[in-house]
Amino acid sequence: MNLPTDTPTPSVLKVWGETKLEGQARISGAKNSALAIMAGTILCADECRLRNIPSLVDINHMGDVLASVGLKLHREGDVLEINAQEITTSKPPYELVSRLRASFFVIGPLLARLGMARVPLPGGCAIGARPVDLHVRGLVAMGAKVRIEHGIVHADVPGVNNRLQGAEIYLDYPSVGATETILMAATLAEGETRIENAAREPEVVDLANFCVAMGAKIQGAGTNTITISGVPSLHSVDYPIIPDRIEAGTFLVAGAITNSEISISPVIPEHLIPVLAKLRSMGLKIVTEAPNCLRVIPSSLQGTDIETLPYPGFPTDMQAQLMALLSLSAGDSVITETVFENRLRHVAELKRMGADMRLKGQQAIIRGVHQLTGAPVMATDLRASAALVVAGLAAKGITTVQGLHHLDRGYDNLEGKLRQLGAKLQRVPAEETDLLVEQPIKV
Repeated sequence: MNLPTDTPTPSVLKVWGETKLEGQARISGAKNSALAIMAGTILCADECRLRNIPSLVDINHMGDVLASVGLKLHREGDVLEINAQEITTSKPPYELVSRLRASFFVIGPLLARLGMARVPLPGGCAIGARPVDLHVRGLVAMGAKVRIEHGIVHADVPGVNNRLQGAEIYLDYPSVGATETILMAATLAEGETRIENAAREPEVVDLANFCVAMGAKIQGAGTNTITISGVPSLHSVDYPIIPDRIEAGTFLVAGAITNSEISISPVIPEHLIPVLAKLRSMGLKIVTEAPNCLRVIPSSLQGTDIETLPYPGFPTDMQAQLMALLSLSAGDSVITETVFENRLRHVAELKRMGADMRLKGQQAIIRGVHQLTGAPVMATDLRASAALVVAGLAAKGITTVQGLHHLDRGYDNLEGKLRQLGAKLQRVPAEETDLLVEQPIKV
């Protein structure tokens, strides 16, 4: 597929701070949309063409999972062709599924297509077991017989025609993954399925639109009630992935934290409403240059309070980046993380750079400082890695970011795009870091 693979030699990213940015950043396709839609191609016994696919390690891993069950994949640029005419097995191997939690999404489409699925539990992840439990409960409500043995979820549809049955399903929590798994499974089920308390994220809507483009009958995506009327089969489609709203938000923060005027496109501004509202409440000027283009204009920033919530609330995937920005904003701020219990580990790393913040349970209490200073830091998750990079752009001296495997999972050439805007950063082998002369860090 010509996709990136994990870097065999450990590397770090050197970021030289206090450099102004200018120009326009191109926003890639949404990672979380692309992963679910790739799994959704299993529903179509023919070829699908997906456009605007980002070049990411996670996309590579999902491609490996699909290939392991017999799908044929071919990629040129940002176009990915997937042929699911022949599925050779219902059991992707654990060594592939364990790399990527989103690979569990294949259980719904496999069950809908084949009437059976054998999918390993994705395992070690800070998110916890709740989303997987919701996936399974939804499939059981649709008539599947499910058991878990030796770490593998065995799902079968009893009966002569092996088709799932429409059902009324209420989700205890509006899980994006569970909503998407049930939605995909329901497209080929007999009868009508209704998902109550469904996730409303733009990526859910994108998946629903993809399925509709293949001939599925879905109403209500983007609301808390989604209704799916099952059809016997789906057909080929040529479908573009929506722009990544989290990458867009990250670049807005990069402009704000460096006091730089930059533009980002393509974007869908409606997907960014909670982020734009919070940035504007801090005093940042953001103008709409075109229907799919936003420009950030430097301005003095004030602290604010943030609470992460399911969409349309403030996204947990932007929490770390906003924390970096708030560390340099005047006054006090409080960030409350309500979605993931282990998503404040970047506080310790930002403190290494001179941020004044402390943890109290699931809250980070922040007092803005005048300046951050470069330091060696460790990325603890995907969005934390981006937060440390943007913090490094504003810091005095050199910041060395380790743990780049997190960054490569979810950002398509972040450092290349930042370099095009004028940033000074370089990825180097870890053992060569001592060869670079670092500016002294004032503590």
